[in-house]
Amino acid sequence: MKSYGAYLIDLDGTIYRGNQVIDEAPGFIRWLKNQDIPFLFLTNNSSLPPQKVAQKLQGMGIACETENVFTTSMAAAEYIHLNLGKRVYAIGEEGLVSALQEQGCELTEDHPEVVVIGIDRQFTYEKMAKASLAIQQGAVFLSTNSDRAVPTERGLVPGNGALTASIQTASGTAPIFIGKPEALFVELALQKLKVKAKDVLLIGDNLHTDILAGVQAQVDTLLVYTGITRPEDPELERIRPTYAVHHLLEWVKQF
Repeated sequence: MKSYGAYLIDLDGTIYRGNQVIDEAPGFIRWLKNQDIPFLFLTNNSSLPPQKVAQKLQGMGIACETENVFTTSMAAAEYIHLNLGKRVYAIGEEGLVSALQEQGCELTEDHPEVVVIGIDRQFTYEKMAKASLAIQQGAVFLSTNSDRAVPTERGLVPGNGALTASIQTASGTAPIFIGKPEALFVELALQKLKVKAKDVLLIGDNLHTDILAGVQAQVDTLLVYTGITRPEDPELERIRPTYAVHHLLEWVKQF
């Protein structure tokens, strides 16, 4: 069993389910804090700024500060700031808008250099049209994640991947995806923590997003069976986590 210098941790299905904390999660985070091991919570949810994610976790008894949160909106804004232009047409909610503003981006509909989309529950035909036209005129197309659907009390509703697909179809251009399962999200998180891939463990419950992201970024992974993926999942033969446990404290007990 290897000791790790930093952890990247999924949220939904790993730390909580919807609005209910998973029993073992608070103790696991306390263990990390007591060991002075740095960590980041990684979430594909682009709608909330990190302060509100931290507040939600604190309300569940999870020891979390704003600097422990890394969203796909933050990653997208950082990627744009480092690699692309400053003029950005953004489709999304508070989390995306605030992340772009913090990186000094100019939010505009007039000849943007970049089009970026996150989940937007006020998405309209006009937003799709503006994005498509800008992309056809040369703007780089980014999407915070490819999640086709998201679970709600009503059932599965369209996710950001569904909105992205409409713009991709209209513009004839595939986007650069930022969030899990893309390696890019993990790589940007490593840069934020200032650690090397070999020293990090990525923890998640979803084989097809969390674990695949770790595999593609060449970091070790820990699959927890508290969310989507179950031990009998046949895909475990194809996408193999480094380790698997039934819950987070089972991992702690090995040290």
